[in-house]
Amino acid sequence: METAIFTLRSANFVLWRLTATLPPPVLIIGRFVPGTPDTFEEILRADFRLLAPFSDLWVVPLSSLDLPGNGHYHYWYEVEDSSPAALGRVAITDPLAYTVDWRISKGDYAASVILVKDDLLLPCDAGGEILRLPDYSGLAELPPNNQLVIYELPTTWTRIRSSGEREVATGSFRDVIALVDPAITGSEALALPVNGIGQSYLADLGVNAIELLPPADTTYDRQWGYGTTNFFAPDFELGFPNEYSWPVASRDFAALVAACHNAGMRFIVDVVMAFAQKNAYLRAATSDFFILDPSKEPNDPDAHNSRGSGLRDGFGSSLFRYARFVNGYDPVTGGAGNYSPARQLLKLNAVRWVKDFNIDGFRLDSVENVASWDFVREFRETARLASKERFDASGQTAAAESRFLVVGEELSEPSGLITTGRLDGLWHEKFKSYIRYAILGQHADDEPSFEWTVRKLIDCRYLGYTDGAQVILYVTSHDVEGYRNERLFNFLNNNGVADTKNRIKLAFACLLTAVGIPMILAGEEFADQHDLFDAAGHVTQNGGKQVDPVNFSRAAEAWRREVLDHVSRLVRFRTGSRALGLNDTAFIHTDFNNGKRVMAWTRGDVTSGDFVVIVANFSDYGTPNAGNTEAEYRVNNWPALPAGKHWREITQDRPVPAEWAGREPVFPWEAKVYTVGV
Repeated sequence: METAIFTLRSANFVLWRLTATLPPPVLIIGRFVPGTPDTFEEILRADFRLLAPFSDLWVVPLSSLDLPGNGHYHYWYEVEDSSPAALGRVAITDPLAYTVDWRISKGDYAASVILVKDDLLLPCDAGGEILRLPDYSGLAELPPNNQLVIYELPTTWTRIRSSGEREVATGSFRDVIALVDPAITGSEALALPVNGIGQSYLADLGVNAIELLPPADTTYDRQWGYGTTNFFAPDFELGFPNEYSWPVASRDFAALVAACHNAGMRFIVDVVMAFAQKNAYLRAATSDFFILDPSKEPNDPDAHNSRGSGLRDGFGSSLFRYARFVNGYDPVTGGAGNYSPARQLLKLNAVRWVKDFNIDGFRLDSVENVASWDFVREFRETARLASKERFDASGQTAAAESRFLVVGEELSEPSGLITTGRLDGLWHEKFKSYIRYAILGQHADDEPSFEWTVRKLIDCRYLGYTDGAQVILYVTSHDVEGYRNERLFNFLNNNGVADTKNRIKLAFACLLTAVGIPMILAGEEFADQHDLFDAAGHVTQNGGKQVDPVNFSRAAEAWRREVLDHVSRLVRFRTGSRALGLNDTAFIHTDFNNGKRVMAWTRGDVTSGDFVVIVANFSDYGTPNAGNTEAEYRVNNWPALPAGKHWREITQDRPVPAEWAGREPVFPWEAKVYTVGV
């Protein structure tokens, strides 16, 4: 979809919204000069002028500048500081910058980068490379929402050297490409065992979607990016591996999305909309965009979270205002109107990532601190419209609805966000909570029994959802801080479970056969563990939460490799199973006699002959003399095998004789997954 301000920017430097207008803002433009240190060669300065009839839209026409000619330029906008600090004249990054270059900066603000070519201003990387999206006509061939298995991936990774020394390194977009495309090798400095030439770790794992922790530019270093600075620019650091002479974040990010699509994977962007870190509008138009301290403005509509239970929390960043409206230029439509500046800014952000990079969905962070459900709906509608236009343009409109997804993280899971059309789905925190009770053999505190704990973790419809595509299921998310949020390995150890392997495999069998969209936090597929803790031995915000990386080296350990193989078999089955993409679920067997906690359920339409049976044992019980050919455990109500079909058990990838299905021995803390084959 076309947005007015992006069109205007093709021939003008543009500054929208400014609190202090005298003296007028100034464009500072010049060239990057490499050296020790790198420097900036200023070419000229030019005053912005108001673009009639608006009082909040400032431009410097490219045609008015006496620049040396075509080429890429670095630039800042100089404005009067409107923040409480009142620093006078300050240079800021272009708030809508397509590319930023932190090799040179003025105070807190990186240089913006633009290409001048044939009387146009075009997005480019820091070396002048034009962003060119590969032609991709196979959008309809990407997996629909109800067949996704998402891989949640940070880009701070670790490895263990042969000496046993632990080494932390920040990855890059190229390193992620190397996890997808076997023709690409990762950074030499990172040298992970899973991203060398000829390897495709994520394709081998079988996942068909990546959710990269926020890829937009942030000032945070070696963290997971939850505090965006420049919303329209791919992250500088992730586009600048050690082997590069200059950063190419836009090129590499576009190549990453294309690599995913070529591998049949969707790409979902994690976006932080509640708050920002050192954003340019904190200086240019502070009160239009931000509420700096909700505790000092308790009667302000922007002060409270959407739960009605307290003040919004910016976690050290500055909270956007979504309830303050102003009269002026609307950067989306190009007309005059009454609107929220922050809402329009983030809607532009949605269009940028969908239109310019072909992404396939958004995950919205901290929705309760966004606070405005109406804005969340506006964002979703804007993003979905931009995506639909891609499908329309390639004649694939029928596939558009099911191949884009906007989900939110609101851990209290208010159903109204879905029933009123604000979001397509929610992170299903209840699943994480309930599966952790289940693999300890306990029932959830808010459930009457163990049986109902399992029923509700397997079928989200018991908790008020109506479709599996409305929930993102996970055994662990990146929020590993605090009680019962740890990585699964640490959670089990902390609860006195020494033999973690079988229970982790059981958790994944439930995850990958439940109603919903499974998501795997990078490293959980091989039972990674925490390495960084605070002084009390806990993972906290300051003691490892955003800086404890994935250690892919651990995947080579024998027992962890067994977990990885188990998960991979289930992932591949999940993405290819029509039955697991349906909502149909029936519980056919419960056995809580003599210390047993064994349950069985079917997924899919049993009457059609396309279905799956899961037998799960959440206890220490095992069939006596299980190795004896006479030993058996009978599952009640086992469904009939359709004529001409056979049984196959997925977790061990083995055929099962028809007369033996429903009678196989069960082992402690184990799940078997049976499917019907030809």
